[in-house]
Amino acid sequence: MSSDAKPTRGAPVKSINLHVGEIEPGVAKVDAIIVADNVTRTFGGLTAVDVAHVEIPRNAITALIGPNGAGKTTFFNLLTGFDKPDTGTWTFLGKSLAGIPSFKVARLGQVRTFQLTKALSLLTVLDNMKLGAKGQKGENMFAALLPWLWRKQEEEIEAKAIVLLEKFKLDTKSEDFAASLSGGQRKLLEMARALMSDPTLVMLDEPMAGVNPALTQSLLDHILDLKTQGMTVLFVEHDMQMVRHIADWVIVMAEGKIVAEGPPDAVMANPAVIDAYLGSHHDQDLGEDDPETIHAMKELLDADDES
Repeated sequence: MSSDAKPTRGAPVKSINLHVGEIEPGVAKVDAIIVADNVTRTFGGLTAVDVAHVEIPRNAITALIGPNGAGKTTFFNLLTGFDKPDTGTWTFLGKSLAGIPSFKVARLGQVRTFQLTKALSLLTVLDNMKLGAKGQKGENMFAALLPWLWRKQEEEIEAKAIVLLEKFKLDTKSEDFAASLSGGQRKLLEMARALMSDPTLVMLDEPMAGVNPALTQSLLDHILDLKTQGMTVLFVEHDMQMVRHIADWVIVMAEGKIVAEGPPDAVMANPAVIDAYLGSHHDQDLGEDDPETIHAMKELLDADDES
């Protein structure tokens, strides 16, 4: 149920009617792109993830939120093949991904970025982009010795990379080493590189963490633009104002479990969510623009979450 509205600095048009039946943790979606059941992951005696059932709606922007240590990044790692669960099954577009390594998950159209960016510092920005393209003939050891087999494809990949760099306003940095980019520019590079594989689902782990405020609007517009291009977005974020602004659906984790989900406004006013973030005696909406609320949230959520 995605909108055709283009991203603007105003309020984006939200996707609606994404769920079936009463809203509660694990509610069924009209058109789910990911369905996960009984996914658990423990580290020693600590249960990091204990998700009974969750569905991610297709062609929508879904935010995965929760306090530090809630298990959000660990859940991301499990869904994308970067970690293995103790139990559980999950599907992407109806295909089981349990036990499939991360590179094969990416080839299927489910790509992710990282909280700590993974750009190859000693390669140029353009070369980093080229690495994101899939099905490259020159990656075959024998074909690599025969340039006429892959040269045309290489030129096409480079042209595509340049178009994306222009879109993300990184074209002037194309010949610079990735190490020279600012934190925000690396976030943009990682998102642009993810698009080189023409993904169906883009998973962003804290896309705004460490980003200069001058680049925040640019990142927001690019995330909104992913949906207008027909992609599904699932992102982890701590900035409640950003979540409220762009997310169509919000899923809340606490202590490894899904404790709430729904449209942003409803979730921000949910007592279980307020309790998870600020304690049961806090009586304000998490999305309010009250400076004291925002300051309290920032103090609690500034530390990067590697859970």
